[in-house]
Amino acid sequence: MGETRAPKVAIIIPALNEEGRIGRVIQAAKGSKLAQEIIVVSDGSKDRTAEVAENLGVRVVRLAQNMGKGGAMAAGVKATAAPIIVFIDADLEGLQSQHIDDIIRPTLQNECDMSVGIFRGGRVLSDGAQWITPYLSGQRAMKRELFEGIPFIADVRMGVEVAINDAAKRRKARILRVILRGVSNTFKESKMGFVKGVQARGKMFLEITNAKVKQRRRTPPRRSPWR
Repeated sequence: MGETRAPKVAIIIPALNEEGRIGRVIQAAKGSKLAQEIIVVSDGSKDRTAEVAENLGVRVVRLAQNMGKGGAMAAGVKATAAPIIVFIDADLEGLQSQHIDDIIRPTLQNECDMSVGIFRGGRVLSDGAQWITPYLSGQRAMKRELFEGIPFIADVRMGVEVAINDAAKRRKARILRVILRGVSNTFKESKMGFVKGVQARGKMFLEITNAKVKQRRRTPPRRSPWR
C-alpha cells in the first residue's frame, strides 16, 4: 500500500492596507512546518500590500474593490483546493511560526473541526477583548467543508467570525481553543489615527451586529461565493 499523505493545509491572510505590517506575518507563515500554501488576499488595498506579499514569494489574490473580511476570506478559499484552511490576520504583533502550527495541529490531526487562537500575554487591550469575546478571534484553522457551509459568507464583511461560529454551532462542530502567548493585534487607531480609527471601529461593530441579525433571521443569501 502507498504512503498516506497528510491533508494539504493553506494559510489565508486577508489584508487591507497592511504594507507596513504584513511582512512579519508572512514570514511567520513561511516558517510553518504544517502548511504547504500561503495566500494573501489584498482586499482592494490602496497601498503596497500586494507588492510586499509578492516580493516575499507568496501567492497574492488582488480584489479590485474592497469586499470586506468575509469576501476576502471567501476569495482565498476559492483560490485553493486545500481541505484544511487557516486564517491569520495581517496586522498581528508577536506572531511566531510555532503559534500557527499550534493552531493547525489539532484540526490536522482530527482532534477538532475548528481550532481558534486566543491571545494571552500580549497587549492588555488585546487580551481583554478576547477574554470578553474569545470566538471573535481571526486566528483559526478549520475544515474546508465547515467554511463552505456558510452560504452568505461574502456578505457579512467584518461579521465573518460571527457567521463562522454560528455555522459551527449549528453543525455541532468540535471546537478547540489554542492559547497564543505574546500575540496581539494592531488597533485601528494606531494604523489610521484616532478619528479615522474610531470611525473604522464603529463600522466594524455595526457589521458584526448585522451579521448577528442575519444569523438569527437566517436571511437567504443574495449569492453564493462557491458558484
